Amino acid sequence: GDRGAFARGSGTFAVVVSHDEDKGTTRLRLPSGGKKTVKSDVRAQIGVVAGGGRTDKPLLKAGRAYHKYAVKRNCWPKIRGVAKNPVEHPFGGGNHQHIGRPSTVSQAAPSGRKVGLIGARRTGRLRGVKKLGQDRD
Repeated sequence: GDRGAFARGSGTFAVVVSHDEDKGTTRLRLPSGGKKTVKSDVRAQIGVVAGGGRTDKPLLKAGRAYHKYAVKRNCWPKIRGVAKNPVEHPFGGGNHQHIGRPSTVSQAAPSGRKVGLIGARRTGRLRGVKKLGQDRD
C-alpha cells in the first residue's frame, strides 16, 4: 500500500458517511471537516490513530521545544523581525521595537525586502464576514 493518505495525525480518524453502490464510491468525513470521495474497494484500518491528546500537555521548558523541533526542521526559535538589527531584517533597529514603516510589501519587491504582509489585498480585522453555509451533500 501507500502507507495511508488520510487521517494520519495523532488521535485523528475519518468517518464513512455514505456508500454509493451504483458508482462504487464511498464518502468520507475527514478530521478537517471536509468530505472526500474514494473508491469503495480501497483498504483502510479501523480505529483511531495512536497518540491522541499529545498537545494537551504543555512543553514547560525551552529544552523540550528545542528537541521537539530539532527532529522536524529548523523553525525554532522564531525571532521577530523588530527584535533584530537593521542589517538582519527590514523591520529591525530603532530605539523601540516598532516596525516604523508599513508592514505591507508589493509582490514585485526584491528578495530581502519581501517580509511582512506580501501582496496584501487587505489588512486588519475581518469585520462583517459572511457565515459559511453548511457543506451541501
